[in-house]
Amino acid sequence: MLADALVRRMIEVGALKFGDFVLSSGKRSRVYVDVKLASTFPDILEMISEGMAAKLKDLEFDRIACVELGGVPIAVALSLKMKKPLVIFRKEKKDYGVKGDRIGEVKKGEKVVVVEDVITTGSSALSAARRVEESGASVAAIIAVVDREESGRNFMSLLKLSDLIEAHDSIQPTES
Repeated sequence: MLADALVRRMIEVGALKFGDFVLSSGKRSRVYVDVKLASTFPDILEMISEGMAAKLKDLEFDRIACVELGGVPIAVALSLKMKKPLVIFRKEKKDYGVKGDRIGEVKKGEKVVVVEDVITTGSSALSAARRVEESGASVAAIIAVVDREESGRNFMSLLKLSDLIEAHDSIQPTES
């Protein structure tokens, strides 16, 4: 099963870390899921895009959106897999070049899927969703690689943090 293989590879490459971490949400956690690290491995990135494509196969949408940085490799891989254009929202508007807050476009009336690496509170994904809607499009779905199960919402995801933790004890990391 794809999810089992993905969990195994993420653990093998050290993407599941234990310690004392401050998450982007500001919350403290004893567990960190480094999807950014995991997505630097082509086989893992391929599994992520295959898993997301399978979950989204029956959904009608026009474009993929993400927020820099963590969602970018995932959105690019999914864009290639599903042959859909993408837009990358910047965390902050640039005051040089074209001075935009995004790379790519969102057209009025489009249906957009927002992609995230990890969802904790969902604030980053929801900010991208708000920007999609402000552009005159609608959000068809929000999907993440890992849902930390702390948002109180039911986001679409490939893995739950509890799945990774449960598998951790039975899988011994190996050198990659």
